[in-house]
Amino acid sequence: MYFLYSVLLTIVLVLGSPYWAYEMLRHGKYRRGLLQRLGFVPQRFREAGRRSIWVHAVSVGEVLAVSELVQRLRASFTDTRVVVSTTTDTGQKLAVTRFGAENVFYFPLDFAFASRRWMRALRPKLVVVAETEFWPNFLRAAKENGAGVAIVNARISDRSLPGYRRWRKPLRRVLAGIDLFLAQTDEDATRLIEIGAPAERVHVSGNLKYDIPPAAAPAIVEELRAALADSAAGPVLVCGSTLDGEEELLLSAFASVLSKFQHAVMLLAPRHPQRFEEVGDLLSKSGIPFSRRSQWDGEPLAGRVLLIDTIGELASLYALADVAFVGGSLVPLGGHNIIEPAQYGAAIIVGPHTENFREIVSVFQSTSAVKVVHAENLNRDLIDLLADDSERLALGKRATETLQSQRGATALTLARLEALLRTDERKAAPA
Repeated sequence: MYFLYSVLLTIVLVLGSPYWAYEMLRHGKYRRGLLQRLGFVPQRFREAGRRSIWVHAVSVGEVLAVSELVQRLRASFTDTRVVVSTTTDTGQKLAVTRFGAENVFYFPLDFAFASRRWMRALRPKLVVVAETEFWPNFLRAAKENGAGVAIVNARISDRSLPGYRRWRKPLRRVLAGIDLFLAQTDEDATRLIEIGAPAERVHVSGNLKYDIPPAAAPAIVEELRAALADSAAGPVLVCGSTLDGEEELLLSAFASVLSKFQHAVMLLAPRHPQRFEEVGDLLSKSGIPFSRRSQWDGEPLAGRVLLIDTIGELASLYALADVAFVGGSLVPLGGHNIIEPAQYGAAIIVGPHTENFREIVSVFQSTSAVKVVHAENLNRDLIDLLADDSERLALGKRATETLQSQRGATALTLARLEALLRTDERKAAPA
């Protein structure tokens, strides 16, 4: 199976190489970390004799989710180096900020030679993978090197479940090499077992994202806070992680808001950096005054949009929000995480498409801590919420209280990982 998989992977790489080469040259994508992805290990990761714990978090959301877990692993295993790999550039930048450049690298492509080189260099005694990254050659290399393997914060989305079912037979063999599955919910645990995970290795530990610590606020947050106060600007609407098709709706709604609140401010943060210019063009055509965060030099913000064309600042900018819209939800793309604005007590609104975060949104809905809006009523709902101080503040307060009530997954996860390591150490000890 592994040989056939590697052959197919090679074919995909060869056929896709013209596209990837174009993206590298045209947009700079995939260029960063290319050698690391191919199995070239920088000298800083070659520590003779020292073992490690390898945590993999594919992108920004996963990096945030494992942030507290990584810190606790470091505190619990002081003689062991904890390193973090990511797949995306945005995830890499955030991981460097959170864990230090000396501990962060790009995840290797799933070729046996690349994974084995990293395994030999890092000598992990434990590999921790966030959510659902089932890479056959990587997982096989981990077991060949004697590492315990755990999937934490595991989830099987509605969108991915049919594909896993279709490939259940070969997938079962891959999953058999994983020692521990820690699912977010009972439903996720059931789905893991359905697609081939050994039932006795599957447990429910809750969602690590509830334990995400607030980001250290960059200087821009206080600079913006001062600028908002100086110009008596507000209310402030932060629209985060927006996707194609949402910005037009949000700008139309904001134009209506400005007719009622002439000093209102929108902070607009597209999800993908490659869309910054596209969204800038939309703003130019909208007629609404706007500034780019990358060029902002302190001018008044009242009645304007500030386009957040930078990476890594959105989470902290929610601290400025009277109302926070979390994107990917007005279009049918599954939504994004609402926990970051909840940390700051913002009144949270989302569109109807929140399938990727269904469990979290459901918990918040059960306590009336999030408001679902639809495109056709967005203008009216936004104006009503901004006009009703009492309801808006209560909505934000309920969000913070709901978040606090759901915390604790990190402690449960750490306890399970410690138990797994103890078991592996007993097995490895001489009789």
